[in-house]
Amino acid sequence: MRSLKALAGALTGWSERNGEPRRQVGVLPLRTLPGGEMQVMLITSRETRRWVVPKGWPMKGLKNYEAAAREAYEEAGLIGRVGRRALGSYFYQKRLKSRDTVLCQVQVFRLEVRKQLKTWPEQHERDCRWFSVPDAAEAVTEAGLAALIRAAGADGAKAKAKVKAAAHAGSAAKDAVAKDASAREASAKRPAAKASTSRESGGKGSAAKGPAGRAP
Repeated sequence: MRSLKALAGALTGWSERNGEPRRQVGVLPLRTLPGGEMQVMLITSRETRRWVVPKGWPMKGLKNYEAAAREAYEEAGLIGRVGRRALGSYFYQKRLKSRDTVLCQVQVFRLEVRKQLKTWPEQHERDCRWFSVPDAAEAVTEAGLAALIRAAGADGAKAKAKVKAAAHAGSAAKDAVAKDASAREASAKRPAAKASTSRESGGKGSAAKGPAGRAP
């Protein structure tokens, strides 16, 4: 924790004398395209118009991941499956209405987006856009958030590779079964053909010997 605070201080100018950072919760909205590419949705902040993720203060009566999902709905109209374990956290300086700034630590949860609603509470207060993982990491100004985005992209690439490998293995197994079935069928046909030939030969031989066996 001390090293994390030291990093926050280096990035934001925060120090122990300023007190503990204020806690917030947020989501990293993700979707996977049919081709396997992962994308990240970012929204603009209302005060500075920089690219950020949906986030806000914890809500009474809701668990942190539930509050984070609620922020995703209110700020971007996103509906999906939210992870219950945080991906990590990052620090940033929040500008207050008084023009003062306060250091915040945002606990970030993964949100697998199913759909975006046609209307939502803050629809006309923010812009939102889908980015590729590299572009999203470049668009945000907080180094900690950029690191979380890149980590999520790396995990997505690993998952994609596993699915591809499993599909390849399944296809290979299917081909092996088909080849085995074809070999069994060919093997079953060969003895039947020999038996048929043998019966035909035996019949011809009996017919030839019949006249020779009768008395003149």
